[in-house]
Amino acid sequence: MTNIKLADTTKSEMTDEELVSFAKNGDKDVLEYILSKYKEIVDIKVNKYFIIGAEREDIVQEGMIGLYKAIKSFNIDKDSSFKSFANLCVERQLITAIKTSNRQKHMPLNNSISLNINAYDDDDTEMMELFNSKTAEDPLDTITKKEYYKIIGTKIDENLSAFEKQVLNRFAKGESYVQIAKQLDAPIKSVDNAIQRIRKKANKSIITD
Repeated sequence: MTNIKLADTTKSEMTDEELVSFAKNGDKDVLEYILSKYKEIVDIKVNKYFIIGAEREDIVQEGMIGLYKAIKSFNIDKDSSFKSFANLCVERQLITAIKTSNRQKHMPLNNSISLNINAYDDDDTEMMELFNSKTAEDPLDTITKKEYYKIIGTKIDENLSAFEKQVLNRFAKGESYVQIAKQLDAPIKSVDNAIQRIRKKANKSIITD
């Protein structure tokens, strides 16, 4: 694992593929730099989806998780470019969120979008094909989400209240709103509000870095 820390000027002169190599080797500063650099792309993709009953930050975080997955799984020897790979991973994560919400009604998205549009920017797969596939979350997907929220939690720790830290810790472990509320002896609405605040602080932290 590398212990080299890159200056901001050095980062801006490197290719995305080179940056990803540092991030995959444990450089958290570079990881956060990539997350910040691609935040605008995530925002643009999120705007393609209609949201009902959920804060926009919910969907943004799903997109950011997709970006985090791209960083973790990018293979410079097999994948053409990180930008293309990241776009694909973000799109897939957002679509997975839609499928999960349709099944669990935990984070409802508007499913009235056209099912005939292309799911991804760079192939001909249609939404309908994806909705017809299995919707069970991959265990690896769950682990990746936990890793992402752990990183975000560390980054914004000083900006969280004691209650928000407790909520985030349990949320990162995969507990539902109901489970968290029961464990913390708090109303579900309070847990929901805390998570929304955490997501807003996370997004603000990434944007302002």
